[in-house]
Amino acid sequence: MSSDLDATARISPVPDRTPARGFLAGLWLIVTLELRQRVRGVAWYVLLGIFVLLVAAVTVLLWLSTAAWETGGGAVFSAVIFFVLLLGTLVSPALSGNAVNGDRDIGTLATTQVTLISTGQLILGKFVAAWITALAFLATAVPFLLFAVTLGQVSLSTIAVSVLVLAAELGVIAMLGVGLSGIVTRPLFSIVVTYLIVAALSVGTPIAFALLGTATKSEQTLMPPAGCDDPATTMDVPRFDRYWWVLAANPYVVVADASPGVFDPTGNPQDLFGWIAVGVRQAQVAPDLQGETPYCNSTGAYYGGDDDKRPTAREVYDSAVPSWFVGLGIHLALGAAALLWAWRRTITPSRRLPAGRRIA
Repeated sequence: MSSDLDATARISPVPDRTPARGFLAGLWLIVTLELRQRVRGVAWYVLLGIFVLLVAAVTVLLWLSTAAWETGGGAVFSAVIFFVLLLGTLVSPALSGNAVNGDRDIGTLATTQVTLISTGQLILGKFVAAWITALAFLATAVPFLLFAVTLGQVSLSTIAVSVLVLAAELGVIAMLGVGLSGIVTRPLFSIVVTYLIVAALSVGTPIAFALLGTATKSEQTLMPPAGCDDPATTMDVPRFDRYWWVLAANPYVVVADASPGVFDPTGNPQDLFGWIAVGVRQAQVAPDLQGETPYCNSTGAYYGGDDDKRPTAREVYDSAVPSWFVGLGIHLALGAAALLWAWRRTITPSRRLPAGRRIA
C-alpha cells in the first residue's frame, strides 16, 4: 500500500500547454501508473503463462482433430479466436472490475483526486490501462493464430477484421469493468456484476432468443399438392425473425458475422465464423405462412416439395443484412454509459455520497 501511495504522490501537475495536450498527458500518467501496478507482481506473469498454455493446448487439439494439415487452417483460426475471446471474458472482469473502488478501499483514490488529474482523466486512464492489459492476452495468442494462417485457407481480410473486432470486444469488457467499479461501492460486487453482464451477453442472448422466438408464434397454412384431396392444414410456427437483434448482441456472433465469409464451391462455410454468421442471418428470414406440403395422405405419395429450390448457405449469407454492427453498437453504448455513470459517481467535490461509501 505504501508503494502505491508513493507512486500516486509523485503525480506532478499536468503542464498547461493546450487543453488537449494537458488532458492526454494526465491520461497517460494514469495509464502508466496502472500498468506498473499490474506488472509489479509475479501473479501477472503466471496468469499470462497459464493463458499461453491453454491456447497452445487448444490449438494442438484442433490441429489434430480437424486434420488441418489437409483441410486448411480456417477452422483452427476461428476456433482460437473464439477461445481467446472466451478467456478474455473470464480474465478481464477480474482485472478491471475493481479499478476505481479498489483504490478507494485502500485510500489511494483520494490522493490522486487532490492533484490536477481530473475525474475524466482518471476514469479514461484506468479504462485504457485495462484495455491494454486485455490486449496483452491477445498478443500472446498471435503465434498460434499465425500457425493457423500457415495452414492455408485463411484470407487477409478474415485475419484483420476478426482480430480488430476481437480487440474491440475486449475493450468493451474493460469499459464495463472500469465503469462498474466506479458505480458500485464494493469491489467484489462490481466484479460479480461485470461477470453477470458478460454472461448475459454471451450465454443469455441465445437463451433469450430461443425463448422469445418460441413464445411468439404465427399461424401457418399448408396447402396440399395439386391433385391431392387432403384438406389444408394449419400449425403454429415460431417467429425467430422478430428477435434476431437479440442474438446479434452476442459477442461471439459479432466477431463471426463481422469476419468476411469464406465458402467452398458447394456454398458451405469453411470455418466457424461462416457457420455462425449463416445461422444468425437465417434467423432474419420470416417463415412462409402460406406454403405447400410435399406429402399427400390420401394417396401416400411424396411430391418432393421445393427442396431443390432451397437457398444454399452462401445465398442465405449474401441475401441477409449483416448484424454485427447492431451488436457492436449495443456493446459500445453499454460500455460508454458505464464509464459516463462512473465519472458522475466519482467526480469531486461530491454533493451526496452513497450509503457505505468512504470519503477518502
